[in-house]
Amino acid sequence: MLTHILADWLVCALALWIVAQIIPGIEVRGFGSAMIATVIIGLVNAIIGPVVKFLSLPFIFLTLGLFLLIINAALLGLAALFTPGFRVRGFLPALLGSIVLTLLTSLLRHLVFR
Repeated sequence: MLTHILADWLVCALALWIVAQIIPGIEVRGFGSAMIATVIIGLVNAIIGPVVKFLSLPFIFLTLGLFLLIINAALLGLAALFTPGFRVRGFLPALLGSIVLTLLTSLLRHLVFR
């Protein structure tokens, strides 16, 4: 159980580090910063994410779920504000970064945990 959590944390940090290499405007100082940023992103998504998603439920419904992309980008940018060594410069990098991060994390999890 603990090894699975640690392995998942490393996979998510690796995905974030790769995203920072691919998307201009997203910066991670090093892999250690990526590991810290992964924890902060998880905390922001767990604490603030449900509240924001609940309050914006009408917009999510009207856009058939596409507004969730905006919310995820905003949460990624918010997490960057609290994380030293992790920076998101603007909305477009946050939007692209959140999409690529989700896809890459899913791919890496599939490869590691199947």
